[in-house]
Amino acid sequence: MAGKRKNNPAGSTNSYRGDVLRVLGALKVATADQIQRIGAPHLSFRHAGKETPSKQKQARTASHTGALSDMRKHGLSENGGSTETGDSLRNLTLKGLEAACYELRRPVTEMGPTARGAGSSGASHPMAVNETVIAMLRPKPNMAKLADDPPHVQAAAQAAVDAPDGIGSIASYRTEVPLPATGTWNAPGKGGAQADLVLTAPQDQVPLLFIEVDNCHESAEELADKLEKYARFFRREVKDTDGRERPMWRTRWSAPDTWSGDAAYPPVLLVFNRVGERNPDRTVPRLAELTRHLWQGQRQKGGYHHYDGRIPIIATGLNQLREHGPEGPVFLRFGRDHKQPLREAIGNPRREAADARAREEAKAHQEEYQAQVRRAAQEQAAKKAAEREVRRPVCAGCGARFTDERWEVAQVTDWGAPKDSHPHLCDDCKQKALAAERHAAAKQEHREPVRRGAEQQSFQRSPHRPVCTECGASFTDERWKVTERVGWGASPELRPHLCGGCNRRFVADLQQAWPGEHRHEEQGQGVPEQKAGGTWLSRFRR
Repeated sequence: MAGKRKNNPAGSTNSYRGDVLRVLGALKVATADQIQRIGAPHLSFRHAGKETPSKQKQARTASHTGALSDMRKHGLSENGGSTETGDSLRNLTLKGLEAACYELRRPVTEMGPTARGAGSSGASHPMAVNETVIAMLRPKPNMAKLADDPPHVQAAAQAAVDAPDGIGSIASYRTEVPLPATGTWNAPGKGGAQADLVLTAPQDQVPLLFIEVDNCHESAEELADKLEKYARFFRREVKDTDGRERPMWRTRWSAPDTWSGDAAYPPVLLVFNRVGERNPDRTVPRLAELTRHLWQGQRQKGGYHHYDGRIPIIATGLNQLREHGPEGPVFLRFGRDHKQPLREAIGNPRREAADARAREEAKAHQEEYQAQVRRAAQEQAAKKAAEREVRRPVCAGCGARFTDERWEVAQVTDWGAPKDSHPHLCDDCKQKALAAERHAAAKQEHREPVRRGAEQQSFQRSPHRPVCTECGASFTDERWKVTERVGWGASPELRPHLCGGCNRRFVADLQQAWPGEHRHEEQGQGVPEQKAGGTWLSRFRR
């Protein structure tokens, strides 16, 4: 604790010093009261029981005042004079701006200069700009930090939480932003403007909004001249990183290509703070007439306007903005006869409604067309199905119509032959036909087989199994087959009356009696020729 007090004698915390860096980094110059209302709005309800408003203010700003004191010791902030009401003005040093760029997550080149000397004349305009930011932000108190406070404090804070939301965060706002009509961003030339505020809050449907704050010191002609500079800046094109010419403002801000369906320029909001001698109720009509060529759109048949190449210019009062916030109907767009909430004023609700109606009509027409297509397809499918039913084959056996599967199988192939063996029968009749064919084939196997050789000869088996005339034994199947008679009635075997064993013994005896002569028998030439002198085979007979 001693080390902490030594570094930060005022006892500030990192949280409060972060509030100071974020608020002063965005606004450049502010009072401790404004820093507290933006950074820690819950403190505005905690000290409501003090005797006087001065003591209440002193109590709720004590933490940020201590943070400013410690930051001044470290060379991050400095006193910048005082307001007309006596409040001390605070701003950051160059070192403080470098620290703030980390809190705001901005490049240090976009932090801008310090606001040194802004309070030399009371800083009435910067204070009005800051009050505009607070009215647009509408900071919500953190109820968790008021958990130990009295019920009436919590009730007041809850009412602020339940009120309509603001737009963006403190990091969404930039002050004193140059809009160079000539020169560069860092070195703007003559003829350009400088926006009091630039708001970028795409998360709240406000991608880009330029804000001008007037303390009612400027005339309508002076404001018109400033808006002419805006138009000149919006029309300026430069070469982008891809080598193409683009509007200069698009190279820095990622606004959408169209604004509410139109290729319009970003909107400009005029906030009038009635501290000067001019009456905005007379200034606004005169300003609208002077700038008609900048904001007037082209009326379309649908009752809406196109605003391509035009600047949406909106006006409101700071007191009304404080009371109702950006959600209240306190914004008057030039060319319209009634006030609207900010998002409606910067947009084109009539065109959005017309586009929505057109989308609905197109959707209805598309649905009707699709329904017609479906009906036509169904009718065509029904017609084809009827025609197909007419062509569906009928079973030649039972008269039943083929199923789709049977019809597919029974189709004729590319070569003109059916893929199925019985293309004219249904599945049941086919199975019956196949069963009948198998039964007929089985019966055919029991009949006498007909054998066809190369010479178109067929063997005919006798109805009774032969018996050997030598030994009386029945022929085996093999011997029976060999001794079968051919078609002309003669057997191919020389001794069809002998069984296999007797035939082999006969051949053996023949070889023994007539060595060398048996080759004639093997060659199918029959027995040797009979020699003169008697019958040579008589001795073999019994």
